[in-house]
Amino acid sequence: MHDHRKLGRELELFDTDPLIGAGLPYWLPDGAALRHTLEEYIRTAERLAGYRHVYSPVLGKRELYEISGHWSHYSDDMFPPMDLGGEQVVLRPSLCPHHAVIYRSRSHSYRELPLRMAELGGMYRSELSGVLGGLTRVRAIQLNDAHIFCTLDQVADEARAALDMIRRAYEALGIRPARFRLSLPGPGGKYVAAPEMWQRSTALLTGVLDASGLPYEAVEGEAAFYGPKIDVQVADPAGRESTLSTIQADFHQPEQFDLHYIGADGAKHRPVMVHRSIIGSVERAVAHLVEQHGGAFPGWLSPTQVVILPVSDAELPDAEDLARRCTALGLRAEVSGRERGSLGARIREARLVPYQAVLGAAEAAGDLVALRLRDGRRLGPQPAGEALARIGALVAAHSTTLWDEAAGV
Repeated sequence: MHDHRKLGRELELFDTDPLIGAGLPYWLPDGAALRHTLEEYIRTAERLAGYRHVYSPVLGKRELYEISGHWSHYSDDMFPPMDLGGEQVVLRPSLCPHHAVIYRSRSHSYRELPLRMAELGGMYRSELSGVLGGLTRVRAIQLNDAHIFCTLDQVADEARAALDMIRRAYEALGIRPARFRLSLPGPGGKYVAAPEMWQRSTALLTGVLDASGLPYEAVEGEAAFYGPKIDVQVADPAGRESTLSTIQADFHQPEQFDLHYIGADGAKHRPVMVHRSIIGSVERAVAHLVEQHGGAFPGWLSPTQVVILPVSDAELPDAEDLARRCTALGLRAEVSGRERGSLGARIREARLVPYQAVLGAAEAAGDLVALRLRDGRRLGPQPAGEALARIGALVAAHSTTLWDEAAGV
């Protein structure tokens, strides 16, 4: 079993320091490369699905969260307010109030709906020290968040589309859900007191799950304070579950912020706010990927995708040129020369890199590469340009396959 806290440090992905503080990890270059690639994947997927991206501040006035309901239902998990010029501002615990304000900053017609707004943004949770752990429970969170403002008739289609985005993302990441959960309110929780609203939103999400054919469990006590959720659960090697992806139907915040659109009848109508997160927090997603793959990430996601191994110092200039060609194609490559040991030692050191390109005298003279794949396959010498193009195509397709045998070797 892989523990992401131990392996993440061994792989030099992230670390922590008491001087920065508990629950506040920093990202090292390889971890930053992995994180950046994951973020760009989700941004691209969102653009292709019709989302528009925004940026919003990580601070907000206390009044903002009083209106949204976070202050009365969620303040135990928020950092205390800071006094600035006679006003109280708070590190945000969520992005949705900001997106609601962005929506209401302009008038909207029914012709614009569904309006899909996305952001990879920071938020902050005042987690107790005893529950902090690695990347799974942190105090500074980078969330893949989005909010869809739509008509009541559009909610089910938008939720189904979000489920499909989650499915495609999990395929590309090489992970699988442990189960799907319909998260409902439970006794004793701090929930918005609006029974009719809860009935409507629960019926909508139940219908989406039933129509999808996915097996799911209804669990009380796991809802957001403003509405039920479809939660996609993943499990670590020890079987411990956590929520990675979520879809929520929210009638509460559109009411609180007095959101509306102009309908075909010329009158004002209230939109529904669908919250959805495809990969959840970047921190939790990376933690799960480390434990799922043990550092042997899918080729497109790997911090180093190609390691170039010159057999002797004579091939070093050719190896450096090959690395530059990789970079020009958008591949992350590095040269591992003889200063790092024998060829065998360097191959073992690079065991988690998807592609090892060995350059001997014959390969250098003929602009060839002899590829060794991470899964143990060895490919005969082939034109370097063709090999890099095929690797690049698999990376661009976000494939979990290391080599396309159908293309011929």
